Amino acid sequence: MEPGGVDVAVVGSVNVDLVATVRSLPLPGETVSAVGFGEFPGGKGSNQAIAAARLGRTVAFVGLTGTDPEGRSVRASLLGEGVDVRQVGTDDTAPTGRAIVLVDEAAENSIVVVPGANGRLAPAHIEGAGEVVRRAKVVVAQLEIPVEAVLAAAVRTTGVFVLNAAPARALPPELLERVDVLVVNEVEYEAVTGRPLLVGATGAPEVPAHLSLPCSLVVTLGGRGAIVLHESVLTRVSAPAVSVIDTTGAGDTFIGALADALSRGEDLPAATHWAVHAASISVGALGATTGMPGRAEVLAAIHRSGGKGVPTTPDLDPPRPGRG
Repeated sequence: MEPGGVDVAVVGSVNVDLVATVRSLPLPGETVSAVGFGEFPGGKGSNQAIAAARLGRTVAFVGLTGTDPEGRSVRASLLGEGVDVRQVGTDDTAPTGRAIVLVDEAAENSIVVVPGANGRLAPAHIEGAGEVVRRAKVVVAQLEIPVEAVLAAAVRTTGVFVLNAAPARALPPELLERVDVLVVNEVEYEAVTGRPLLVGATGAPEVPAHLSLPCSLVVTLGGRGAIVLHESVLTRVSAPAVSVIDTTGAGDTFIGALADALSRGEDLPAATHWAVHAASISVGALGATTGMPGRAEVLAAIHRSGGKGVPTTPDLDPPRPGRG
């Protein structure tokens, strides 16, 4: 990494999450009463940046908020986690993004995203942050910002470019060709590839080894773990059994932990194993970022599951203040 570079640069969305807990998710036309409510920092980009920072990485965030109090609040939350926010701009024509999240007693959720300023992030903003993106070991992006901004980040990346193709949509070929690691869930897999995830003879999801993608692929399967397709080799990564309170931030924890491991030089299957265990911890608390773990917690979870997947590369960076 060049002098002054960061381990992980995240280009993406930042929101305020309005989270209501309900006994059951409402049906169309139905009104239900909340049994709990909280406001949390959110947005896929912000969540992924926080997840990587809690695991000890140096992280910079590139995004856009409104000029409202919520924008100042989410910026302060990122800064409090040790994330560099110097490339977080403001837009006085749009509010800070919002997400309305409903979580039921079974920990299932429904989410409505109001993009706000996130929808105005443009290639010009990425150009302004070009050195931050160019010098990062790993650059992470998602699709809660315009695809033009994502492509601009991919073009400027010299490290590993990780794309979390969420929310689900087809990807333009010029973007997909610049991706090193594509991370999708089952719904997003179908949107990107145009075909559903196969089910093998054992009932387990399958990805064809000859799948014609120009990049490595990770398919997240929730409590069933993940599938990795790297250099035509398929690897299954199982998840530990855990008690679940809220799955809202699990996917973002996975991405942040994956970026953490990749920036330390782990190969993709090992990085995925690390990310699965980090995500399994995150579901134990309400809110997207509340349960995101530190390094010591992930190591402990891996040891509890048999010790496989302990990082093979030394972590020479000092832990961030207050983190395990």
